Amino acid sequence: MTAAGSGLAAPRVTPLGRTLLDHRALYFVSYDGLVNNNSFQKNGLFTYRGRQYAAWYAEDRRATVARRTAGRADWAAVPLDHRLGSDDSHNVISLGVSRRDGRLHLVMDAHSSGFRYVKSVAGLLDRPADTPWDPSVFGAVRTTLDGLALTTRFTYPQFLTTPEGDLQLSYRVGISGDGRNALAEYGRSGWTVLGEWTASTGTYTSAHGSSTARNMYLHGIDYDVHGRLHALFTWREQDGAVMCGGGGLTNHDTGYVHSTDRGRTWRNDAGAVVATTGGPDPVAVTDPGLVVDPLGPDHCLMNQESQATDSAGLPHAIISHVPGRLGPCTTDYVAGRIAHGRAFHLRKRPDGTWRKTEIPVPLNSSQRTKLVLDRYDNAYAVLPHGRIAAASKASGYTDWTALYDGGELNAFGEVVIDETRAVAEGVLSFLYQERSTGQVPSPLYVADFALPA
Repeated sequence: MTAAGSGLAAPRVTPLGRTLLDHRALYFVSYDGLVNNNSFQKNGLFTYRGRQYAAWYAEDRRATVARRTAGRADWAAVPLDHRLGSDDSHNVISLGVSRRDGRLHLVMDAHSSGFRYVKSVAGLLDRPADTPWDPSVFGAVRTTLDGLALTTRFTYPQFLTTPEGDLQLSYRVGISGDGRNALAEYGRSGWTVLGEWTASTGTYTSAHGSSTARNMYLHGIDYDVHGRLHALFTWREQDGAVMCGGGGLTNHDTGYVHSTDRGRTWRNDAGAVVATTGGPDPVAVTDPGLVVDPLGPDHCLMNQESQATDSAGLPHAIISHVPGRLGPCTTDYVAGRIAHGRAFHLRKRPDGTWRKTEIPVPLNSSQRTKLVLDRYDNAYAVLPHGRIAAASKASGYTDWTALYDGGELNAFGEVVIDETRAVAEGVLSFLYQERSTGQVPSPLYVADFALPA
């Protein structure tokens, strides 16, 4: 089936089934989320050279990594020598690949604290049939990157691979409302720190008051097909005086920056350099040309939602908030988002302008939505509880339609997307955990859906 008059395949999903990772995975609700599937857990699930990899915490709190031949039912799990230190859903496991030496890297268990890091032997991902898949292929769990200390207030590890095959690690230094984003890089000579690239200082003023400290929350950080690095984000203010009332979120505005030199310098939407990583002039809330979708702090705008880049290298994002027509002043972000929250597709068009389209499916949740683009650049929103809606590129992404209601999954909320498999293999694959109560462990699954071939 093709979109009318376009010659492009229309978006669709065909369930391929689900596979069990763990019948009793660790379960507790913290910050309204689960530690095994949080939106900011970049590459908690990914596919590389025909094998799919996943990571989670088992019932005994042990960090676990597993792999399977993509599309097959059986996963082989390997427990690592680390147990989760606290019941905090921020302390996710993130996976990364250094293509130069074929190693698997994991960073885990951090929320404004130290972190744990482990990497595999060289060649594990390149020659999986020739290397044992057991604890012996992973080195010691460390509190540094092979001896390189980063910060004692570390959160939100996200791995990304440069076009040259170097591995980069994005992370936050500091705390919510007073933090800076930073980058480290693993290349031929090992790990090096590139430095911080955002600022927490400067004054932001709303209709209600001012704040002088904040942090930038990333919706993602991704290289496109041309090697440009993209980051869409929202700011979170430290001072609640900027809101119309207590209990909301101090997040405001959707901003955008990009880098053409592997994250060394950063440019605004117009292409002007606004920051140098590790330099005296990081990206700041007062910099010009950053905001691509203005929105004040009264609407419970969610942080760390989702982004992707299309086949032309154009950035897309999913953001969500309570529209003004449904609540001009939201003072309880959980209740307000459950009752009135909506997700929106925000994208940069070929003419350089930005377009925002509401997805006509109520969130019915306080949690986040993930974005996937297929090989035809159709957009898929995986909403909380595993529901899927989609829009076609041919329509200009105006025909958002619900495709799958997720009812059979009994999913808790957010899911973790395999970002690499959709385009490479035409499969939408996501990790989710079944709802439970208290701290009763529950099954952890990967669900697969065929996309247009």
